[in-house]
Amino acid sequence: MSEIILTIEGVDPLALYGENNSKLNLVRKAYPEVQITSRGNQIKLKGEKKGTEQVKSKIELMVRMLQEKHDVSSQMVEDLLQSDHAADNKISQHSAGGVIVYGKNGSPIKAKTRNQKMLVECSEANDIVFAIGPAGTGKTYTAVALAIRALKSKLVKKIILTRPAVEAGEHLGFLPGDMKEKVDPYLRPLYDALDDMLPAEKLAFFITNRIIEVAPLAFMRGRTLDHAFIILDEAQNCTTTQLKMFLTRIGPNAKAIITGDLSQIDLPGHQKSGLRKALEILSPIDGIGQLYLTAEDVVRHRLVKEIIKSYDMADEADEAEKIRRREEKEAARQQQDILDNKPENL
Repeated sequence: MSEIILTIEGVDPLALYGENNSKLNLVRKAYPEVQITSRGNQIKLKGEKKGTEQVKSKIELMVRMLQEKHDVSSQMVEDLLQSDHAADNKISQHSAGGVIVYGKNGSPIKAKTRNQKMLVECSEANDIVFAIGPAGTGKTYTAVALAIRALKSKLVKKIILTRPAVEAGEHLGFLPGDMKEKVDPYLRPLYDALDDMLPAEKLAFFITNRIIEVAPLAFMRGRTLDHAFIILDEAQNCTTTQLKMFLTRIGPNAKAIITGDLSQIDLPGHQKSGLRKALEILSPIDGIGQLYLTAEDVVRHRLVKEIIKSYDMADEADEAEKIRRREEKEAARQQQDILDNKPENL
């Protein structure tokens, strides 16, 4: 048998234990083999050594989170308790400063680049934010982390994740299955981000009870999205009409992040992206922020950054060639006009 006495310092024991010991009871429920007794700022743990050490680690992490975030909600405690001891050690090796939210294994999810940190700050300062940048820069992942944080902190009642169901060379009608099976592949990146941040059972509960909604953009029409954190992903594939429809759905107690990559527009040739126009006409409005990420923010494989740079260089070369050809054509036209207007020699 092992007995450990913890002295809580630097935080309010009531904030740590929860009202009527609600947070401490979550720990007791997770470790029924360990006797946990609290008195004032001391907690006594009694049981097998492995169990008491695990509980000690959890409580110490709760104290650290409370010191650095000034809050440790019941949801945060539940998520923490679903992580294993190895995950706790991983957390302890990182500074909790800058943590957006803790993932399903207790791992801290942080902004990894300067522009990602600016995205977090921009979202905190504005109700609507446009996050623009190439693939792999963490736009969507950071946005989902901010949404999960808002939900856990009870700043919003639900999360709504949406994107237009548009892909190059593919059409919904030609895909097999019912409507959900048709659209789920388009929404897979959003599910992937959620999978990283929430335990499977919790995510299933949230989706079943519509606390988290993942749906195509077309399903937003006619709704008022309030008390929610809303993310519109792949907004470069929205027409002006679609983007206006989405933006006018947002309620007075909602926040929204619109992500897009203007270099990967998959709309049919005759349709123009509504994202460009929105960025132009909405920039003067107070409360709407714009944040641009670059290849330097890529957090995928190191080669992704080089691939993006190579495509950007190729696009610039193509644009320069188009300008050169237009200039040559204009010069030739002007020369022809001179010849056409030149008086004949008598």
